[in-house]
Amino acid sequence: MARRIKPLLLHYGPLLTTITIFILAYLIGAQMYPAMQKPQAFFNLFINNGSLLIVSIGMTFVILTGGIDLSVGGVLALTTAASAALLRDGASPLVVMPLMLLMGTTLGFVLGSIVHFFKVQAFIVTLMGLFFARGMAYIISLTSVTITDSFYKSLALTQIHIPFFDKAYVYVYALVGPVLLLVAIYLAFFTRFGRTVYAIGNSEQSAMLMGLPVGRTKILVYAFSGFCSALAGIVFSISLLAGYGQFATGMELDAIASVVMGGTLLTGGVGNVFGTLFGVLIEGTIISILQYNGTLSSWWTRIGVGVLTLIFIGIQSLFYFRKKHS
Repeated sequence: MARRIKPLLLHYGPLLTTITIFILAYLIGAQMYPAMQKPQAFFNLFINNGSLLIVSIGMTFVILTGGIDLSVGGVLALTTAASAALLRDGASPLVVMPLMLLMGTTLGFVLGSIVHFFKVQAFIVTLMGLFFARGMAYIISLTSVTITDSFYKSLALTQIHIPFFDKAYVYVYALVGPVLLLVAIYLAFFTRFGRTVYAIGNSEQSAMLMGLPVGRTKILVYAFSGFCSALAGIVFSISLLAGYGQFATGMELDAIASVVMGGTLLTGGVGNVFGTLFGVLIEGTIISILQYNGTLSSWWTRIGVGVLTLIFIGIQSLFYFRKKHS
C-alpha cells in the first residue's frame, strides 16, 4: 500500500501543498475576521480575481512548454482601451468582443512564431510584446475611457445567485474563468495538444524525435495565451466599465506567481492547470485578509506572494528531486 501511495504523493505533492496552504490561509483569515466566514466572502475571490485566473490559465500552458509570456498584462490593457474606444464610437459589442479576441490571439500567434522560427528567447520577445501592447493602448487614449454601452452594463450588473447559499451570488462575468478552466483541463489531459505541451516541456528535442508537432504546438500555446489575455481584458473592462492603458500593471508577474504556487515548474513539463486556480485563490485570500484588516499597506500582498512563491519553488524542487531519485 505504501509503495502505491508514495508515487502519488511525489506526483501530486505540490498540488496538495497548494490546496492545503489555501485552506489554512482562508481558515486563519476567517478566524481573524468573522466577515470572511460568510459564503459571499469566498465567492468574492472569483469576482475580484476573474481576470487574473483567465490570464494565469494561458500562462500555465506557456510555462509548461518551458517558455514565459510577459505580454499578458499589456494585451489585457490594450483590449480594455481598444474595446472602450470602439464602443464609445458606436461599434456593436457583438463585433467588439470577437474582434478583441482575434486581436489577442493574433498577437500571441506572432510572438509565438518569432520565438519558434527566429529562436529568440521568449522573455525578450514577450517583453517586446508587452511594450508594444501598452504603447498601443496609450496611443488609443492617454486617459481612462468610460464604457456606457447598455450590453456591457447589463453584464456588469447581472448577478447569478448560488444555490444552497443564502444571499450569495457572483456576477455573470466571474463565471468566464471557471468555464475556461474546465476547457483548459480538457485540453491539458485529454487531447494530443496537451500531451505534446508536456512533452515539449520535458524535452523539446525528444518531442521532435518522437515526431510530435513541436513548432506548431509552441505557436498555438502563445496564441492561446494571447486569447486568454484578450478574454481577461474583456472581463476586466466589463467589471470596471472602463478601458485604460494603465490597467493590470504587473499582472504578468501575478500570473507567473499564481502558476508557480499552483505547482508548475518554471522549467516546464511538470504542472497542473487545476493547481493554478488555487494559486490565484491564495493571492486573492491574502488581499482579502489585508482588506479586512484595513490598517496594513497593500504592499504586504507583494511581500506575502513573494515569500510564498519562494517557498513553493523550494517545495517543487524537493518533490522533483525525490521523484527523480526514487
